[in-house]
Amino acid sequence: MTNYFYAKPFVKWAGGKRQLIDQITEHLPLDFENQKNITYIEPFVGGGAMLFHLLKTYPNIKKAIINDINYKLICTYRIIKKNVYELIDSLNKIQNEFYNLTTHEEQKSYFLHKRKKFNSTNISEIEIASLFIFLNRTCFNGLYRENKKGEFNVPFGRYKNPKICDEKTLLADSELLKNVEILLGDYSEIEKYVNQYTLIYFDPPYKPLNNTSSFNSYVKEAFDNEEQNRLSIFVRNISKKAFFLLSNSDFSAVNPGELYFEKLYEGFSINKVFATRAVNAKASNRGKLSELLIQNY
Repeated sequence: MTNYFYAKPFVKWAGGKRQLIDQITEHLPLDFENQKNITYIEPFVGGGAMLFHLLKTYPNIKKAIINDINYKLICTYRIIKKNVYELIDSLNKIQNEFYNLTTHEEQKSYFLHKRKKFNSTNISEIEIASLFIFLNRTCFNGLYRENKKGEFNVPFGRYKNPKICDEKTLLADSELLKNVEILLGDYSEIEKYVNQYTLIYFDPPYKPLNNTSSFNSYVKEAFDNEEQNRLSIFVRNISKKAFFLLSNSDFSAVNPGELYFEKLYEGFSINKVFATRAVNAKASNRGKLSELLIQNY
């Protein structure tokens, strides 16, 4: 039997919640572990740190639904769920080929070749998933970013023998995903899955704190102020039917007078959590930052 201990995000993800797990868990609804037949929903699943943690920790979560607008990410989740052994074989082949390259230039050339294939239209779902993971493990900062054409365009990174095929993690993730419904599309589609006891964790692309942290989307469509406002309207509506937690950036940490999300989510409970963030154009702006955690209970 697969050991769930090894279940964790199979990719690095900008804004991933792995280091915030304990802080966010402290803000779960009261007596969460004793509630029965919980439905857990993540409309912006990303790397899935909260998903894997909660499924490992709370067996009373009987149903889970994840969603994302990123087709290739969702394709990878579905392949891990249904075709994990074929994926492992593909990743081992790529890993062996990559390790046999002896110079940085050879590895970079291999990376660029695979990136071009990843962006092509003539590619199978297994190839999408294996290349998604390979590129994530070997690109700069493990960042996922698309240009306006919808093409992955992150440059090659510098890693010594990166672990491209993490078999234990993939097998454990596959087992946990067996009972997870995996959706592709707009977050608003999750409303139909809300039932008697539902917890929804919203982790949308963050509103950038400044011009040097302007990365706010993982796909070609930007998640701008209009999208933040649309999300807040949806959250207010869904809050009448379910418990929710929502993460986003803390503007007051940079400018004490800027209360963008405090105004947008006025009337809900708003707390601060602290994370170290590495994805920023300026090294001086990387480090410990406060983030907001908004909830309706």
